[in-house]
Amino acid sequence: MFSHEDLARMQAQSLRMQGVIRKQTYSPEMEKTLRRFSSWEVGELIFKVNQSTLRGRLASDPSLPQGLVEEDGRQRWYSLEEINQIRRRLKVNRKSLMPPRPSGKRAIRAAIANFKGGAGKSTVALHFAHAAALDGYRVLCVDFDPQATLSHSMGLSDVDEEFTVWGVMARDLIHQTEAMNANVSMGAESGAALPKRSLPSSITDMGLADLRVTDFIKPTSWPTIDIVPSCANAAFVEFASAQYRHVNPEWSFFAAVSRYLDQLPPDAYDMIIFDCPPAIGYQSMNAVFAADVLYIPSGPGYWEYDSTTSFIGQLSEALEDLAHFRSGVPAGTMSLPKEFLDVRFLLTRFEPNNDLHRAMQQAFVKVFEDRVTEHPIEMTRAVEQSGRFLSSIYEIDYRDMTRETWRRARASFDQAYEEFRTNLVSAWEELE
Repeated sequence: MFSHEDLARMQAQSLRMQGVIRKQTYSPEMEKTLRRFSSWEVGELIFKVNQSTLRGRLASDPSLPQGLVEEDGRQRWYSLEEINQIRRRLKVNRKSLMPPRPSGKRAIRAAIANFKGGAGKSTVALHFAHAAALDGYRVLCVDFDPQATLSHSMGLSDVDEEFTVWGVMARDLIHQTEAMNANVSMGAESGAALPKRSLPSSITDMGLADLRVTDFIKPTSWPTIDIVPSCANAAFVEFASAQYRHVNPEWSFFAAVSRYLDQLPPDAYDMIIFDCPPAIGYQSMNAVFAADVLYIPSGPGYWEYDSTTSFIGQLSEALEDLAHFRSGVPAGTMSLPKEFLDVRFLLTRFEPNNDLHRAMQQAFVKVFEDRVTEHPIEMTRAVEQSGRFLSSIYEIDYRDMTRETWRRARASFDQAYEEFRTNLVSAWEELE
C-alpha cells in the first residue's frame, strides 16, 4: 500500500537526484550560464554576413566589442551582450542587423500547445526563445506547465508557487473582485440590488494583491530572455481555479493572464512565448486566450495525429463556450469570441528517411493544407543530447561533438525558427 507519505518520500529522493544532475550540467555554483559564441557563429549563423567582412569591420572600429581571444589566437568568442552591441551599431551593405519589429506594436504572443505529452512543446518553446534572442529580440517566456520543463531548462529550479501563473490568476481574482465590489457600491447608491462578492482569507491573506507585475518575472541565463516560471507545486492551480470560480462565478478566469500581460509596457519585450500543459484546463485556456498566434507541435505518428485532431476539436468547443461568457469585467485587449491571427501545425521528431513519417506529413498537409509549416524539426543525435542536458542546440558548444552533427541539428531548428519568425511578423503587422 502506498500513501501520500510514500509519494512525498519518492519526490524527496527525486529532488536529491535533480541536484546531482544539475551539478553535472550547470556551473559549479549550480547556476546555468550562457556560453560565448565564436566569430564563425556570429558571422555565418547569427548575422549571416561574410566572416571576412565582419572581421574587417570590427578591426576598423576598436570601439566595437572585440570578444575574447583563444590561447592559440585563432578564434574570438563573444557574449550575447557583445553581439547585441555590435548588432545595434553596425550596418552591413547599408542594412541594419536588427530584426524586424512593427513600430508602435506591443509584443506578439505565441502559444505552443497540444494535448499530447512528448509532442515537443517545451523543446519548441525553448529553441524558439533562444533563436529569437540570438536574432536580437527581447523575449518573455511564460511557463504554464506544472512539469516546469521550460523553467528548469532556463535554469530556474527553486520557484515559489505564488510567483507562477497560479499567482498571476489569484492576484487577478482579487483585483477583479475588488473592481466588481466597487461597482456594487455604485449600484447600491442608485438603488439597484447587486450582490457583493467576498473571497476567503486563504486567498486574500497571501499578499498577492500587493505584488507588482514585475515580481512574477524572473531573469534567465540569457540576458534578453525573462520568464514567468512554473513549479511542481503549481499543479494544484486547476483545483484552486475551480474554487475561485465558485466564490466569484462572474470572474472571467480565462482572461487573467491576458490582463496581466496588458500591464507590461508595450516595448518591454518583442516576443512572448507560452509553453502550455498537455491538457485543456484553466491554465491552458489562459494561454490560448492571451495568444495572438497558436503553434501546435505534433510528432509524426498516427496516434499523435489522432491526439492533435482531438486537441483542436476540444479547444474549439472550449472557446465556443467562452464566447457565451458574459461579465462586467473587461477581458483586456482580447475580445470574445476568441480569434487567432494565425494557426500553424509543426511536425517534430521528424525523420526524413522514414516512410511512415513522410506519409504522415502528407496526411497533415492534406488535412490542414498551408497551416502545416514547411520545415519540420528533425530528430538528430544532437537534439537528443540537448534534451538530456536541459539545453537547446544553441547552448551546446559545437566543439563538444562533430561540427556536422551540430550543424545539422541547428539547421533544422534555424529553418523552423525562420518560418516561425516570418509567420509571427506577418501576424504582428495585423495586430491592432
